[in-house]
Amino acid sequence: QVQLVESGGGLVQPGGSLRLSCAASGSIFSINAMGWYRQAPGKERELVAAITSGGNTNYADSVKGRFTISRDNAKNTVYLQMNMNSLKPEDTAVYYCNAQGLRVGFRPFDAWGQGTLVTVSS
Repeated sequence: QVQLVESGGGLVQPGGSLRLSCAASGSIFSINAMGWYRQAPGKERELVAAITSGGNTNYADSVKGRFTISRDNAKNTVYLQMNMNSLKPEDTAVYYCNAQGLRVGFRPFDAWGQGTLVTVSS
C-alpha cells in the first residue's frame, strides 16, 4: 500500500502565506506525478498544481503566480507554497495530495491523502 500524509493547513488571514506538505510512504518503486487538488464547499474537486518527477509543473489559472509547487524526490514529498500576500478567501478549501507511480513489483498506484483544511479569513 501507498500512504500520503498531508500537513500544514490551518487558518490564515487574507494576504498571508502557508505551506502545505505531503509525504508518501509504503511500497513505492517510483513516483511519476504528484499534485495538489482542492475542494471548496459545494464545489467539485479541482486541480491546483501538479509536478512530474522531472520537475515539469502545471497550475490552475486561478493560482498561477501565487502558488508554487515543488518536490523532494529523495523524500517522496511534495510541497505547495502559497505565497505571501497572495491568499484569498476563495482559496478556502480542503486540499488533497495525490501521487501516481509504481509500487514495488511494478504495479501502478494512484493514491490520495486524507485532506487538510485551509481557511482564509480575517
